[in-house]
Amino acid sequence: MYKGIIIAESLMNPEIINKLRVYKIEISEKDEEIPRENRKTRWHLYWVKIGKKQIEEISGNIKEGWYAHFWQGKDIIVIFKDKKFKINFDDKLTWKDAVDYGKSLGIPEEQLDFLIEEVEGEK
Repeated sequence: MYKGIIIAESLMNPEIINKLRVYKIEISEKDEEIPRENRKTRWHLYWVKIGKKQIEEISGNIKEGWYAHFWQGKDIIVIFKDKKFKINFDDKLTWKDAVDYGKSLGIPEEQLDFLIEEVEGEK
């Protein structure tokens, strides 16, 4: 089982979130720009517990220029609309291809941070 963060605005059909085990929801405090849509809205972030099959379903639902990421311990799967990367949180060298690809889609580098929750027992 993986944990992950999905932004509802990144999905072609956000109703897919209803099929997932959501354990935390956060709504941005202010309107954020929606890439390539020329509009602003609050972002709806969902922390989920998800299996590999569901990750594949999400990858087919991601809008161009967005991503979602999922982790199991320090191992992370980053999914874009048409690409998937496996990286290690502690080994920033493994991040390069995912970050470069995200930047090529116009995603600001500061948004390609692939944050995870701390692994239990670690600081």
